[in-house]
Amino acid sequence: MDALPTPSEPGRLAVFVPAWDEVAVIGAMLSAAVARFDHDDYRIFVGLYPNDRATIDAAARVAARDPRIRLVIGQRDGPTTKADCLNTLWHALRRADDRDGRRTKAVVLHDAEDVVHPLELRVFDSLIDHYAVVQLPVLPLVKRGSRLVSGHYADEFAEAHMKQLVIRTALGAGMPLAGTGCAMSTAILETVAATRDGDPFDASSLTEDYELGLRIAQLGGAGRFARIVDDAGALIAVRAFFPATFDAAVRQKARWMTGIALAGWDRTGWARPQALADHWMRMRDRRAPLSMVVLAAAYVGLTAWVLTFLVHAVVPAVQGWPAMPVVWLAGANIGLLVWRLGMRMAFTARIYGLAEAFWSLPRFVVGNVISLIAAPRAVVRYIAMLRGAALVWDKTRHEFPDLRSSGG
Repeated sequence: MDALPTPSEPGRLAVFVPAWDEVAVIGAMLSAAVARFDHDDYRIFVGLYPNDRATIDAAARVAARDPRIRLVIGQRDGPTTKADCLNTLWHALRRADDRDGRRTKAVVLHDAEDVVHPLELRVFDSLIDHYAVVQLPVLPLVKRGSRLVSGHYADEFAEAHMKQLVIRTALGAGMPLAGTGCAMSTAILETVAATRDGDPFDASSLTEDYELGLRIAQLGGAGRFARIVDDAGALIAVRAFFPATFDAAVRQKARWMTGIALAGWDRTGWARPQALADHWMRMRDRRAPLSMVVLAAAYVGLTAWVLTFLVHAVVPAVQGWPAMPVVWLAGANIGLLVWRLGMRMAFTARIYGLAEAFWSLPRFVVGNVISLIAAPRAVVRYIAMLRGAALVWDKTRHEFPDLRSSGG
């Protein structure tokens, strides 16, 4: 933290929290946020829907105790899309700025289940003077009783946010946002809004965060992935529970696959012809459907090999040895798999410790199975989108951790 530049002009930050059917978590999240945030000038704008009375009441109970929390109830019944809710918050912020006679410096995005870090607003306030957008690491919490399903998110995010995003930004490619734990200057949001009839978030998108990050890069906005530790040596990051059941994980992965790999191709296209790093990264983003075909073939092939081996063990027969090129190819693939699993373990160990690193091995298979089942669902959903199906907020049930028992 000491190495961060002093804000040239400290300003007010607006935290956007879109909430549809979040009665189970919104009260605890808001209470924890106002208790934790170490910043002198911020407001929390909570996006709500008129037909979600339970969430309104839960948020209102906390807002009644703290004037920094502003409830914004949209005009349309929910669920719409998350981006539509964010646009409602954006227009509420603009009205509040006009009324107060001052300009908000940056908009911070959070989800209703997030555990915020006390120092994150200070990080954003410092860096947003130099970057159009700043993204903090997102660290999923491993839920007791769901170590395989919830834990596989921990492995994937540890690798994505400790390796992939670091390389991506170092190469100068556009930085997709995680949709939480990120801050954008109001200036860049105004620039984006000017191209979308006043709305900075695309309400017709399933993955507005991913697309917005690329859009900001296209407009020349610089991005920073901020890996910064606090005085205790812990990462300043967002922590949250991710889906803990198999079905919920499949639904979420299907939405990501639809929005990024399928619809994202149509919506965001490609970068400038000379932006080779950006082209490469977007191809990586869109490889999921092809990867699932290859992965399915690999599992079928592995199953067939095991069955063949068992049959030969029971029924005596001459078992031919594969040709040497096949042996070499198999050896190379095994070597690459070992390297891949080693990297996954290393990044998981760095964030979560050695025990979770070993759990990442079976979770690698669990994650593959979840993605395999999610892929057909994503294709069906994409076809429905092409036929004009209405987009709605396909959210999963959230939980908020007990910060007292977890030491948070």
